[in-house]
Amino acid sequence: MDNTTLPLHLSHVQKSSSIINRSHTLLHSAALIALIFYRIASFFQTAKPSNLPTTFSCLLVFTGELILSFMWFLGQAYRFRPVYRTVFPERLPENAELPAVDVFICTADPSKEPTLEVMNTVISAIALDYPPDKLHVYLSDDGGCSVTLEAMKEAWRFAKGSWVPFCWAYGIKTRCPEAYFLGEEGNNESSSGSEFLADREKVKEKYENFKSRVMRIRQNSTIIVNRDHTAVVEVINDVSIDEASQEDKVEEMPLLVYVSREKRPSLPHHFKAGALNLRVSALISNSPYILVLDCDMYCNDPTSARQAMCFHLDPKISPSLGFVQFPQKFHNISKTDVYDSQLRYFFKVLWQGMDGLQGPIVSGTGFYIKREALYANPIKDVDVMELKQYFGPSNEFIKSFGRHYKPKDHQHSSSVGFLYLSVVEDYFTSLVNMHCKGWKSVYCDPVRPAFLGAGTTNLNDVLVQSTRWSSGSVEVALSRFCPLIYGPKKMSALQTMCYGELAFYPFYFLPLWCFATIPQLCLLNGIAVYPEDVFCKRKLFCVGCDPENDIAKCYGSGIGPVAFWGNVTVASNCFFMVFSFVFLSSLSKHIQEVLSTGGSMRSWINEQRIWMIKSVTCYLYGSLDAIMKRLGMKEANFMPTNKVMDVEQTRLYQTGKIDFQTSIMLLAPLVILTIINVVSFVGGVTRAMVTGKFSDMFIQVFLSLFIVTMGYPVIEGMILRKDKGRIPPSVTILSVLVSMIFLSLGSLVLNV
Repeated sequence: MDNTTLPLHLSHVQKSSSIINRSHTLLHSAALIALIFYRIASFFQTAKPSNLPTTFSCLLVFTGELILSFMWFLGQAYRFRPVYRTVFPERLPENAELPAVDVFICTADPSKEPTLEVMNTVISAIALDYPPDKLHVYLSDDGGCSVTLEAMKEAWRFAKGSWVPFCWAYGIKTRCPEAYFLGEEGNNESSSGSEFLADREKVKEKYENFKSRVMRIRQNSTIIVNRDHTAVVEVINDVSIDEASQEDKVEEMPLLVYVSREKRPSLPHHFKAGALNLRVSALISNSPYILVLDCDMYCNDPTSARQAMCFHLDPKISPSLGFVQFPQKFHNISKTDVYDSQLRYFFKVLWQGMDGLQGPIVSGTGFYIKREALYANPIKDVDVMELKQYFGPSNEFIKSFGRHYKPKDHQHSSSVGFLYLSVVEDYFTSLVNMHCKGWKSVYCDPVRPAFLGAGTTNLNDVLVQSTRWSSGSVEVALSRFCPLIYGPKKMSALQTMCYGELAFYPFYFLPLWCFATIPQLCLLNGIAVYPEDVFCKRKLFCVGCDPENDIAKCYGSGIGPVAFWGNVTVASNCFFMVFSFVFLSSLSKHIQEVLSTGGSMRSWINEQRIWMIKSVTCYLYGSLDAIMKRLGMKEANFMPTNKVMDVEQTRLYQTGKIDFQTSIMLLAPLVILTIINVVSFVGGVTRAMVTGKFSDMFIQVFLSLFIVTMGYPVIEGMILRKDKGRIPPSVTILSVLVSMIFLSLGSLVLNV
């Protein structure tokens, strides 16, 4: 059969997952309605001036429950119609008919983004399995460092002279040289024989020489991230006619361009969004499709461009298709993954769910986007007046490729390109410039990862990164582009819910702070904020007495203090079952999703723990940061994640231990809440047993125990560990003092 009649891709709805998800949604919704009914009914029963502390405590807990219920409701949109896709790149047309692709690689700071790692990403992009005359690679250096430029020239020489010809000759799958020489190339029929082994050794030797030259450049240069410099644009692979005539054979290679845009302290540069909005590629190559990569995210599958074209060249979906998103996957994830660095929930659950609607959001890296979708209208002819409108007021295009212009002078950040309102420019651009304008996207998750990067391996980087993401999400939620307000008329209801959940995700800090403090404080003071245990009311009975009598009556009658703890089965409050079902239903669904996506029970525990840690720290600080910026009290800032590997941090990560070397501002909330729950659990259980109110306090006791169990690594870090990653004693002492003050003042208020 002719390839032109065969589909380039197939979409498969995950029917079993969809049935499970919808059934769970129905049951969980019924339980939440019953829970809300109970709270409202009990509020009117207990709302008395004499019962103000209990009423106020229950009201705070109910507020947290409402927020969690609202977030859960928004999240059900992802689970309505999850899909996965299969591509057939072998059915694509001939190379001559394939469209051109521009590759944007973004870097900012060589001190945090190792130069050799960046060059490996550049080389892997140059070596993509795509027609070289239709591939153009741009490295955007926001740091303006000469080290990066010089290293790029070395990378070009190595790629052109050794690496790319070697990959083409033997069909090498792993096109990142560092990854290739560290691992084993498998499933390559052509990668055998003495000739291959000899060539491999030659290329390896040249790669070692290349590494040495790059390291020498770093050692001989002072790395200074320049925030005040002119634009630099340099085409690395320029070969003069004389040089070309002297060569026996000039291999055709992709275009390689170094770009460092103009930056001035007095003008906002808009971080990554500003770097991606440069005019350089539009004037040099102007390819219809763009691949965006982070500097540490190398091309692991050389056929990724062809896989993306299976969607972009499909006449049925191409007119409305804005971009193809590949998942972010990482080569340094440990078996335990204590920080959930693989972001399983997003790339295995959420994005597959959105793919069944209008498609996933732009995820920062690893996406092939249509230039027409990004810039609103295609610019086919280089016309001065038209380019002024789209790319800034200048008639000297070549000289102004990287020049900075104020936003009011051109349409970037307002209607075209990557938008500037939020530091999460990918999410914001997806919302406003893609899906709300009718574009769709697809999610392609092949068996072999298309791109591999370096995941975060220490708590500090995880929390700093999540704080930045949280701040950007809340910025959008508080703006006129709030998805729940801006989206309903422009997107489907389910797609709007997906965007809404991502925008409001940081607000998880509100219910988690509430559930980690209020029930515990009430537990210590004998105040019940949940229904009593429906199965078992444990009371202190005297031997030989009527079960309806308690120990006090026996003392009054002169009977000795021989007593025991007994069980009385009652059915006094069926709403205990409702709260239990909601809790167990949520955990069970999470476990099911983790196990069905290849995780383990240990993965589930780690995901629960890091979600709780993020909620009470970076989600809180990110939300406050966004509110302060909204009020004009703070300027936006960006700190790239440190990608330099620390030996001790890597060792702790690989052994499954949390590295608590982070700022006291991020660490103190974890320690304080853990101490509060330990004290509340011990004191609350003791009080409940003595007063015979264990059934009334059962849920609060269990909640404290659950938090203490999840917080065990914090307890271990305070008391048991002696390594560098332990919690400093000064933080522990300070946290104990704050915890005692909170519990004392709280008890005083509750007993007024």
